Amino acid sequence: MAGFDEREKGFEKKFAHDAELKFKAESRRNKMLAEWAGAKMGMSADEVTTYIKDVRRSDLEEAGDDDVFRKLRADFDAKGTSVTDEEIRSQMGDCLAKAVAEVEAT
Repeated sequence: MAGFDEREKGFEKKFAHDAELKFKAESRRNKMLAEWAGAKMGMSADEVTTYIKDVRRSDLEEAGDDDVFRKLRADFDAKGTSVTDEEIRSQMGDCLAKAVAEVEAT
């Protein structure tokens, strides 16, 4: 029975570790997305710094990536910046891949 308990604790630790890595990777992705979007919308460095916080905050609204996508889509539309949905989704994927690689490297 002790072996089972140790195994269960090991799985719990792995789950918590994986969840932490996922959170870190998504947070880095959101920073990269905000920097990309800010540059597309012609934001200043100070505006981008604030925008990074806004994008990260938007990711906490619901599970998944749709909340971040909707934020970017709405912001591009509000600024009159021509970016397709496919371009946003592609950038989201590219940024996530880079973020995962960075998190795994640390």
